[in-house]
Amino acid sequence: MAIQERQAAVAEADGAPDIAGELHARFGTAAFTAQPTRDAIPTFWVGKDQVRAVLRYLKREAQPPYQVLYDLTAIDERIRSHREGQPPSDFTVVYHLLSYERNADIRLKVALHGEAPAIPTVTDLWPAANWYELEIWDMFGIRVEGHPHLRRILMPPTWVGHPLRKDHPARATEMGPFTLSPERYAAEQEALRFKPEAWGMRRASDGTDFMFLNLGPNHPSVHGVFRVILQLDGEEIIDAVPDIGYHHRGAEKMGERQSWHTYIPYTDRIDYLGGVMNNLPYVLAVERLAGIEVPDRVKVIRIMLAEFFRIGSHLLFYGTLAQDVGALSPVFYMFTDRERVYDVVEAITGFRMHPAWYRIGGVAADLPRGWDRLVREFLDYLPGRLDEYERMVMQNRIFKKRTQGIGAYTLDEAIEWGVTGPNLRACGFAWDFRKRRPYSGYEHFDFEIPTAAHGDCYDRAVVRIAEMRQSLRIIEQCLEQMPDGPHKADHPLTTPPLKGYTMHDIETLITHFLNVSWGPVIPPGEASIGIEATKGNNSYYLISDGSTMSYRTRIRTPSFPHLQTIPLLSRGLMVPDLVAILGSLDFVMADVDR
Repeated sequence: MAIQERQAAVAEADGAPDIAGELHARFGTAAFTAQPTRDAIPTFWVGKDQVRAVLRYLKREAQPPYQVLYDLTAIDERIRSHREGQPPSDFTVVYHLLSYERNADIRLKVALHGEAPAIPTVTDLWPAANWYELEIWDMFGIRVEGHPHLRRILMPPTWVGHPLRKDHPARATEMGPFTLSPERYAAEQEALRFKPEAWGMRRASDGTDFMFLNLGPNHPSVHGVFRVILQLDGEEIIDAVPDIGYHHRGAEKMGERQSWHTYIPYTDRIDYLGGVMNNLPYVLAVERLAGIEVPDRVKVIRIMLAEFFRIGSHLLFYGTLAQDVGALSPVFYMFTDRERVYDVVEAITGFRMHPAWYRIGGVAADLPRGWDRLVREFLDYLPGRLDEYERMVMQNRIFKKRTQGIGAYTLDEAIEWGVTGPNLRACGFAWDFRKRRPYSGYEHFDFEIPTAAHGDCYDRAVVRIAEMRQSLRIIEQCLEQMPDGPHKADHPLTTPPLKGYTMHDIETLITHFLNVSWGPVIPPGEASIGIEATKGNNSYYLISDGSTMSYRTRIRTPSFPHLQTIPLLSRGLMVPDLVAILGSLDFVMADVDR
């Protein structure tokens, strides 16, 4: 579909038909069990034998269609208490689809039974399903029938067990001491050896021997602990195999062992360049589960800090992309400007890269005296610097030669692969969660959605640079229109709980003590909230079982599907082109591996 047609379809999304009626008309009412959720996303249970037909209908026949496989994950249901109205299930596979034309989501669930469940692949419907299906096999032991190469993706090849099952230990103290004998070391190294035949690759063709080159997992151009195995004919890339998991820290598992409140600092370490922007979808999802409405002042403070971190992240992207293709000076200037971002952040929150400053129901503290002066000085300072960088980098003919026409995908390809955020908008499609699905009060702000036309390395930079200028517009509006009021909601489930709930009587004092010690008890339910993060759409899908901890914490990050596009973008190019592609995708390995 042409970009203009897609934009027109999006503009008419409010008139989209009800998906429940469509599904019932096509498959019958007996095929589905509806489940109410706190996020109001239409959620239907469907049988394992029918799920492919339903997914195929939603993607290819429904009008308008659900083009995007936004997420695919699983739930270990075996010790869950609150499943009222849901079919019996030991394990549940969850498909989350997104329709741009409808501006709507749908969630399909499939109940599986037994210790060795299986489900059919949907990689023929969405290429982006490849890694998601590997993840549910690796983490839950759900075998995906028909997958082109079922293997572990985040855990080492020799790992025993499936970590997101409830019977798998959550802490190292629950496991035996780690030992690495010479024999085991040799076996682990051998398990990491790349075998081309296992991937359907040939070592030679038409008298030419191919070279297989490891780029990473420790190489400056891969921006983290990340490995790409390249099949080369000379310097031409025949194929590429991204190998992830070296930075996996069990972030979702930790979300299921921490209290709702004490997990907040862990979220900062997902996209560790995004700071409080990692807190935002998490606390929004918890607040949706708890029924907490935050004050207007909280909303504007959150937006202001989030946009500061957007600028800081984009400055790092800008400088390192220039460095990756050979321009060594800009990164030093841009790091200096990023430090100015952190000066403002530190003055407000007390921390720099990882403030962990948002709270369930509000923020940790009100704005300090003098915050407005610091913000004004930054707003006066940065535009001139961006003008200078435009001349230094974007108008540089060598930078243009290295990035224009390199690593391009079409809009349809980007949608097929689940690309979101600036990388999607670089293909000309003006989709931004802040505009299309405003959260935290973004609907009250005046800003534009930058786009580009070619979907290549250069245009991915163009969009991010324009976004920094739009972030400055948003921050200025926060400065000029900061509302009065409290920095935390007047709700008993806010964290830490308000002091007003302490001294009435012994019961309220005990309640306050328990909420401080163990955190709030969030009512049973499910909610997924997504935001426009620095690198694309970031969502937290949380399930509460009526406890002080999350039953299931699912983190949908933008970098995970983006890295899947590397083979698509790099085939037929040269190794130096791959370096430019990696820099332009703007990924963080903690955002991929979690």
